[in-house]
Order: sequence, then C-alpha cells, then structure tokens
Amino acid sequence: METIEDKIYRRVRGKGCLWAFSDSDFWDIASRESVRQSLVRLLKEGKIRRLFRGLYDYPKFSEFLNEQVSPDLSQVAQALARKFGWRIRPSGDAALSYLGLSTQVAGKVLYFSDGPDREYFIGKQPLIFQKTLLKHASLKYPESSLVVEALDALTQDRFTPQIARKIRSRFNEAVLKRILLDARCVKGWIHDCIRVICLGVRSE
Repeated sequence: METIEDKIYRRVRGKGCLWAFSDSDFWDIASRESVRQSLVRLLKEGKIRRLFRGLYDYPKFSEFLNEQVSPDLSQVAQALARKFGWRIRPSGDAALSYLGLSTQVAGKVLYFSDGPDREYFIGKQPLIFQKTLLKHASLKYPESSLVVEALDALTQDRFTPQIARKIRSRFNEAVLKRILLDARCVKGWIHDCIRVICLGVRSE
C-alpha cells in the first residue's frame, strides 16, 4: 500500500529536478501535520533538500562538479508565490539572466509581487519580492512571464533570430504552445517576437 510519504515523493519526482515546494503543495494528499512529518522523513533520507524553514526542493547532482546543483531561484520564487497566494512577475534583469540572455552576474534576484515586500536568502543569493502594480497581469504561466519580461527589458531593436533560437531552446514544444496562447494579449511587438520564438515565423 502506498504511504503518504510515497505519494509526496512520487509527485516531487514527477515535477523534475530542482522543483521547489512547501508543505502546502501536498495538502490535497494528507493533513498539514502528516505532510510535515513526511517531508521531515524524506529530508532525513536525503531525497529532498531543505532551502530554508518550510521550503524544499528536489536536488540535482552534478557528476561533473561532484556536488549538488544550486537551487533554481525561479522555482523557489514560484513555490513561495504558491505558498502565500501571491501573483509574481520576474524583473527584466531576472528574466534575462534566467533565460541566459545576460552575461552579468546578478547581485540579487528581484521579483515584483502583489504581496508584501520580502527578502530571502538562498545560500548567499538574495531573492527579493517587491510589492508593486504588476505589468502583464493577465499572464497565467511563469514561463510566459519570463519570456515577456525578458523581451520587454531587451527592447525590440535588440531582438534577433539568435535571441529567438536561444529562448526557444529553453522550452519544449508543449510549453511553447502554452506561452503563445497565454501571451496573445501582450503589446504588439512583444507578441510578434513571441510568434518568432514559438513558431519560427513572423507575423504578417
């Protein structure tokens, strides 16, 4: 018989390496206390990694580095947003960095939020949430937000076929279709760029 711990770990594995989560992501499986105890056991078994109190991820081990890969801050931000019921959007710099379009080493990772101002440290890396009126509030998916905010920060003049290919390579076909549908209401030139990224064609 599958235990609560088994069910939780099956979901974690299904989300893939570096997925970040809190106990609230499993309250449909069992009570809060049962979930908490199961997470403690999974942590002791080395199956999950604790990032800070109440937040974990599914670690990825690098054979090349012979150590665990650093947490994915985008996943951490999304986990916190789910936990507290915030809507969030990455800053332009955060989106560019995550998509590999910026060579600058970010001193901090900034997300805009409809929640309170908050700051967390993931290791030594600050993750900051700043309360503000969200741009592109109609977007439903974090992948769409990343692409739209990155393009907005990049500006139209700097968008090239090479940039399009680089962004496209970060997502599978299912996610690209979702981005294209989700971003149908963004302003004209950004939508045109998203068509190039997702479909490989230019708008008429």
